[in-house]
Amino acid sequence: MTQKIIIVGGVGGGATVAAQIRRTDKDSDILLFDKCGYISFANCGMPYHIGGKVKKRDNLLYPVEKFNHKYDVEVRTNSEVLSINRQKKSIQYNADGIINEESYDKLILSPGATPIVPNVDGIKNSRTFTLRTIEDMDRINAFIKNAKPTKTTIVGAGFIGLEMLENLHSLKLECTIIDRSPQLIKNVDEDMAAIIQEHLEEKDVEVILNDGLESFHNDGKTLRLNSGKKIDTDMTILAIGIKPNTKLAIDASLDLGNTGAISVNEYMQTTDPDIYALGDAVEVRDFLTGSPKQIALAWPAHRQAYIISSHLNGDTVPYRGNLGSSILKVFDLTVAATGHNSTSLQEEGIIFQHTVLSSYSHAAYYPGSKKIWIKIFYNEDTGLLYGANVVGYEGVDKRMAVLATAIKGKLTVADLPELELGYSPVYSSSKDPINVVGYKALSELNK
Repeated sequence: MTQKIIIVGGVGGGATVAAQIRRTDKDSDILLFDKCGYISFANCGMPYHIGGKVKKRDNLLYPVEKFNHKYDVEVRTNSEVLSINRQKKSIQYNADGIINEESYDKLILSPGATPIVPNVDGIKNSRTFTLRTIEDMDRINAFIKNAKPTKTTIVGAGFIGLEMLENLHSLKLECTIIDRSPQLIKNVDEDMAAIIQEHLEEKDVEVILNDGLESFHNDGKTLRLNSGKKIDTDMTILAIGIKPNTKLAIDASLDLGNTGAISVNEYMQTTDPDIYALGDAVEVRDFLTGSPKQIALAWPAHRQAYIISSHLNGDTVPYRGNLGSSILKVFDLTVAATGHNSTSLQEEGIIFQHTVLSSYSHAAYYPGSKKIWIKIFYNEDTGLLYGANVVGYEGVDKRMAVLATAIKGKLTVADLPELELGYSPVYSSSKDPINVVGYKALSELNK
């Protein structure tokens, strides 16, 4: 059945769902609105363009004209959707200062999220930035080119903070990273985070933990922390976190979930069955526990796009929740996590056991073998896998991928030694570290 489908917001959620719908629905009218000038871009690549690893800015962009032509989608950039009238099934939007109205049969919300900017004195200055859009990236690049900073401070030690740290460091900037938590990157355990911290300090990065931002002074050239410590800097990157953009949903009386993100069912429908939502603005469920979560990662948005397009096409494919699998390059280290860690399991009230293995990426006698650390979390009675952290210099990605698959398949630690993982001394050992951590966990489980 031909429909008029309006999508609010682009990038990983909106642009993907538009393309996905068009693959199976050649007739419906699809309109995509975005308040920015770009609807499809590689936001995960932006730190690497700033650092010079991705040389061409255009390599991050999917041109609007090309997207429009390939998917037959009417794209309206620089058009901010202001409100939803559910009774009339219409939206109001602002384009070039003019308020317009557009009707819909189905509406898909992909409003994304906004960087958290703390309400502290002096924060509105010329040398403090967030990174979320192409326009943000351009502002940072312009500042580096024109102001030629030599010192930078990153506030927040999550994904964006650590990626920006590495890339600004590659530009020969003196770097400081600050986080109010007792450890770097919260989705790994403290002992794994300590490996990352040691590596940063080897790179002459100043790491300040258990401290937060209190105020800016001297047009952002001086940061004062909660501890009273002062930091001189030429520029600051705020990477404290993000908050879901829920105003449209709230104003339209759509329900929010326990996390404050938009509530959706297993087919990504909001409390209005003609309005779907996906991406960073929605609340999802933990795959293992069913608890509400908010996950701002690319894979969930792409999967949710498939769920929505399938549902619009009459196929009821349910969204089964998330492990939150993630991977991050931090200088020479790779950091990966999937499922739960000690903190999240304790928050869930789940009794668990863990096993840590220090090993090598491939056979130690073959040149280039490097350290790898694996930590797995599992049920203390059945050995059912709950999560894993993997940190190392090589081979981290494939170990995390195997463990994520094992968790999704509801395997136990007893299954890990039985996994037949390809062996060559160039790539592994005759018993892969995944096998070995399984043997070790099994022996500890049976004590």
